[in-house]
Amino acid sequence: MIHLASRVPDPAVRRLTATLYGYAFLSDLVLLYPLYVVFFADTGLSVGQISSLFVIWSAAGILFEVPSGAWADVVSRRLLLCLAPLVTAAGFALWVLLPSYPAFAVGFLLWGAGGALVSGALEALVWTELDRLGAVGRYARVLGRARTAGVLGVVVSGVLAGPVLAGGGYPAVGAASVLACLLATIVAARFPEHRPPAAAPALVNAPVPAGVPVPASGHDPTAAVRSVAAATPGDREPDGNPSAAADDEGDLGWWGTLRAGVTQVRTRPPVRSAVLLVAVVAADWGALDEYAPLLALDTGVRAEVVPMLLLLLWAGVTVGGLLAAVGERLDRRGYAALLGLVGVGLAGGALTGRPAGFVLLALGFGAAQLATVLADARLQARITGTSRATVTSLAGMATDLLIIGTYAGYGLLATVVGNAVAFAVTAGPYLVVGLVLLTRRRPAVVPASSTAAAARGPQ
Repeated sequence: MIHLASRVPDPAVRRLTATLYGYAFLSDLVLLYPLYVVFFADTGLSVGQISSLFVIWSAAGILFEVPSGAWADVVSRRLLLCLAPLVTAAGFALWVLLPSYPAFAVGFLLWGAGGALVSGALEALVWTELDRLGAVGRYARVLGRARTAGVLGVVVSGVLAGPVLAGGGYPAVGAASVLACLLATIVAARFPEHRPPAAAPALVNAPVPAGVPVPASGHDPTAAVRSVAAATPGDREPDGNPSAAADDEGDLGWWGTLRAGVTQVRTRPPVRSAVLLVAVVAADWGALDEYAPLLALDTGVRAEVVPMLLLLLWAGVTVGGLLAAVGERLDRRGYAALLGLVGVGLAGGALTGRPAGFVLLALGFGAAQLATVLADARLQARITGTSRATVTSLAGMATDLLIIGTYAGYGLLATVVGNAVAFAVTAGPYLVVGLVLLTRRRPAVVPASSTAAAARGPQ
């Protein structure tokens, strides 16, 4: 239940957000981030082997994502947030102690497992705690600032990685990365966590509420696009207050919680469409980020200039995360325009073939970060019951699946037409989804002015 308290206990909110921002910063303060591809190449790996490691990384996320999300709904979410950096640190240590393809592969498996432990658990913990404090309307801006804190961690890593590598080589870089993970675990122990008391179990296969369209049994090839369009931030969920029954299903156990989460996505169109929106919005730019260094080299700059161009991109991502509070005011058409800005910025910046094009790319990446935060906030507002982390992890799994497909498609395109055209074509889905949002018929419900308003349900 969302509590609309007249006064929010500000010290408690500040403790939660300060811990969240510190955790996000330290989790991404990994000096191996800007160097691991170079490290692999220096070890003797081919481009094909490095690409296969990326696939292993994404596959690990898919393998562990949903089971760990259900685990987060059953055990302490704070415990999983403490364990995640330790698992990741073990992978980094393995890399520098036994540099070889098998060690890199196992390290990516551990890194994928660590990311899966965080995915779902973090969003669910933050939403639940803000809900308890009567401040759930702040979720989008808090999440946006947390993403920005993580970006700042990446930026600091980029600044420090070179000097540390010059002074101590890859062992020093690895040790610094492990230390950052250990510090993240210490910070995670400060997260507040208040799990709701067990209540009467809800029926997993409860009837669909009135007003919610029931999908036909036949296959519709355009259903996925329409489902994504239906999840636009700014439109109120048609089936009432999505949080009215939040966290009240009781203790279902791991398997029951997993089934409840999957059933919620399968049987509730608003939740399913929100999951698809998160996946579509997050996957493309999440994959394109890995190819930005190659795009920079294709502009003709020297290798030492590439980090500066990448810092420009991350500056755009930082601004995008900080604009979450403003983005909450976007309606359906405004969100469609935002997706259009993502597509134009990424495609236009890539096709210029010049370093100046990275200004457009930064604009596109920033808009993509904002769109991702708003999509995640909309998803959280639509989830009900105790399977919040499970449903969020299903969105993460869908994102990983699309990212793998993006890796494969980009690789084929880039081989034939080059990085710039492949980059632009890969950004195309943003324009497609934005166009669908602009042309689809408005639902027969009153649009909410913000994600927070949607979370409160009909007034």
